[in-house]
Amino acid sequence: MADKKDPALPDISVTPPNLTEMWHSTIHWFQLHYIQILIAIGAATIIYLALAAIRELGKRHRGHAGDALGYTNVLGRAAARTTHYFMLLVSARLVVGYADAPASLAKTVAFLFTVASVLQAAIWAREIILGLIERKTLAEDGGGETLANAMGLIRVLVSFALFAIAAVVVLDNLGVNVTGLVAGLGIGGIAIGLAAQGIFSDLFAALSIIFDKPFRRGEIITYDQTTARVEKIGLKSTRLRAMSGEKKVMSNANLLQKEITSLQTLTQRRVTYAIGIIYQTPEDKAEAIPAMLKAIVEAEGLIFVNAGIIAFGASSLDYQLNFDVPDPDHHDYFQMRHRIGLAIWKKFNAEGIEFAYPTQTSFTAAPDGKAIMPYAEVQPVRRVDG
Repeated sequence: MADKKDPALPDISVTPPNLTEMWHSTIHWFQLHYIQILIAIGAATIIYLALAAIRELGKRHRGHAGDALGYTNVLGRAAARTTHYFMLLVSARLVVGYADAPASLAKTVAFLFTVASVLQAAIWAREIILGLIERKTLAEDGGGETLANAMGLIRVLVSFALFAIAAVVVLDNLGVNVTGLVAGLGIGGIAIGLAAQGIFSDLFAALSIIFDKPFRRGEIITYDQTTARVEKIGLKSTRLRAMSGEKKVMSNANLLQKEITSLQTLTQRRVTYAIGIIYQTPEDKAEAIPAMLKAIVEAEGLIFVNAGIIAFGASSLDYQLNFDVPDPDHHDYFQMRHRIGLAIWKKFNAEGIEFAYPTQTSFTAAPDGKAIMPYAEVQPVRRVDG
């Protein structure tokens, strides 16, 4: 005895398409509307050829070296990814729409056209987004070397997001309730993000370094108490070479949290010298010291800023010299500082100006508290012969 169907349960049976009926209705449609069909096929052929021509034009502009940073290149890149499947479905949709096709055939073509259009839109959007990202990086960075480290990740993220949206749109057109699917994807994304938040923080920090460009590969930067050259910007960490030779590896997120000073874009670098002379220096020589320092700096082809007395020290008269080393990328900064220091030492020796060093003078006092220099008078000791 056959089981009776419970009326409370939803009907989930799918009625298969009647291919025989579709075939006969299509033949009958051709017989009645062959003139409209021929006209529509002609128009569809023209549209297909026009789309194919745009596709070929996009291929030519995609690799145009002179327009590598232009919007034409980005649009050509997207047009070159137009699929033959999409062009065929556009032509077929025009034919069945103009020639009043049977309902079953029109419904099938409309569904296939929707799928093709959604997928093609996702492909175009992906190519345009990736093209704009590369354009921004190439326009500002020139070589785009740092972009190559993260382009694979960016492509995966963009592709996943766009094709996930495309899949939801296609399922929605099929009549599937996508509310639960969207909610499940959202919950799954949150769970994955919480489980791998450390990895994702470094990945997004790498993207921030690439687009915001606080520093670039090859630059010399200073953070904390370390001065180092950036050797490689990875997706998880940045590798640096300290000036003392050590290789340092820091996570991108941790590095961006520090105060970073870039020395790469300096047109000149400031050098400061602290000089102390003894208080016994003659006044005329003490007054002439700033002019001496200026002459020494300019003789080396450097930029003199200022020089003068800054303090009366405990055992010295303190001067400060400031000068700039131009174009520090092509000058040995440390060597120039050495040469200036050596020239100051020679000049002061020649002028009889003594450098001060910490000294202490002792004064002797008499019983009444008066200072006696150098020593107090003492009673001579009589010699007693035995």
